[in-house]
Amino acid sequence: MGIASRLEIDPQVLTLALARMTESVGNSFLIVVLPLFIGSGVIQGNTYGLTEVAVTGIVLSLFGFVNSPLQPVTGRLSDRTGRRKVFVLIGLVLIGVASFSYSLASTYWHLVGLRVLQGIAGALIIPTTVALVNDLATATNRGGNMGTYNTFRLVGFGVGPIAAGAVVSAGPYALELSTVQLEFSGFDAAFYFATLTATLSFVLVAFLIRDPDMESAEAGDSMAGITMIDRTGQGVLDPVFTLGVVSFFMAVGIAMFATLGDIINARLNQGPTLFGLQFAAFVLAQILLQMPIGRATDFYGRKGFIVLGMVLLVPTTFVQGVLYDPWLMFAARFAQGVAGAMVFAPALALAGDIAPDGQSGSTLSVLTMAFGFGVAFGPLVSGFLVEFGFVVPFAFGAFLAAIGVVLVWSQVEETVTSKKSVFPTD
Repeated sequence: MGIASRLEIDPQVLTLALARMTESVGNSFLIVVLPLFIGSGVIQGNTYGLTEVAVTGIVLSLFGFVNSPLQPVTGRLSDRTGRRKVFVLIGLVLIGVASFSYSLASTYWHLVGLRVLQGIAGALIIPTTVALVNDLATATNRGGNMGTYNTFRLVGFGVGPIAAGAVVSAGPYALELSTVQLEFSGFDAAFYFATLTATLSFVLVAFLIRDPDMESAEAGDSMAGITMIDRTGQGVLDPVFTLGVVSFFMAVGIAMFATLGDIINARLNQGPTLFGLQFAAFVLAQILLQMPIGRATDFYGRKGFIVLGMVLLVPTTFVQGVLYDPWLMFAARFAQGVAGAMVFAPALALAGDIAPDGQSGSTLSVLTMAFGFGVAFGPLVSGFLVEFGFVVPFAFGAFLAAIGVVLVWSQVEETVTSKKSVFPTD
């Protein structure tokens, strides 16, 4: 309670953020562990002509491609039922079951099935937790609550991959219980740990989170789907749809980097350690800035931060395609993370301001779905565009960001009466 008061957020939001951080630590283990697991020789079976690298890419991408299109469905269902918590709990159970089941997998199709199951779990968890944050927050502190929630979630996402390699490499393990001695591999230990984090998250949500009071009947219209055209007549595109498009553009631009690891290492004459630092620079900037920027939007307004973030995203994305120095690349990735921090939490808060009562699940799922699709699409498009030149995928990402600037500027209205203006408006 004291920490929540100092952070000026709802205590339940802090608990939910801790729960998501815990689950994210274990779930993000799989980003590192699954490629190693596939290459270890444990997994066998028919790949139907696909290479091991291709199978790995499919397995990793499935999470995003499965959960993203399902998010509006689960978001709308949580609106209609007036309940969020049960969706989160079911999702955490599925995450835990899938994480444990990896230790029993022996074929590629086992992995495909388990990733699909985790994708379904993600669709149950992601939009409903964001909607819970929105429901628990108020118009005066929504930005700070969203920023805090995203910060804790990203801490878990950043810690997981770092710890995963150490857990795998330290195996095999032996555990003696009374007269029974258990032995398991480093891979099994990683999967058991992911199961444990999902279980701890389940306990936090089950005992410390309650559904806010909301009339489920008001959520009936939310089943109508995603609205593309602005029905108020103030603009051409619906502002929430516009923020979703911008979130997709941003996610594409930041996700392209991961696919190009070998090419970047050769171009910059560096090893995998520096590439890992460059990859982590984006997350580090997000962790440091999401919370203060979110709180600032409660005071100064949201639209200005989103516009400035998209403007900054243009050069910070493009410059990655022309750099030859590893530390300049680190700086560019960090600056890109600053831009991302100025966009994502403020966009969620602004969409939350717009969301009608009882419809935050369906409204915010537009943004979370779009971001998920962007994260899945970015690596695919960069792998294709890099054939035309190293700078091409980064130029494409910068071009999308520039379109995003125009869209936010022209199609999104400010929702906060700011005490001071961070961005002049007419």
